[in-house]
Amino acid sequence: MSIEIITTEELQEKLKKGENLELVDVREDEEVEFGMIPGAKHIKMGEIPANLDYFDKDKEYIFICRSGRRSENVCYYLQDQGYKVRNMLGGMLDWSGETK
Repeated sequence: MSIEIITTEELQEKLKKGENLELVDVREDEEVEFGMIPGAKHIKMGEIPANLDYFDKDKEYIFICRSGRRSENVCYYLQDQGYKVRNMLGGMLDWSGETK
């Protein structure tokens, strides 16, 4: 089954419109020090299985990593568990919006 995606441009548009999005950054600690998309929650990829109680099956989550590959793996894992997920294509390498 394929994973729904969102481009960095689409995500920037949604944030500009003030949409309430569930963003999860799955990069390592040293990677997020260089900046995360405002409002994103940081849960490292390896800690996702231990944090399943954070996720709500009624919400859709957008996953973010450096290039989009790790977040895609997380999306497959969570989709298999019945969660609604979307992968940010291109990851933070393609992100030109605000970070903090």
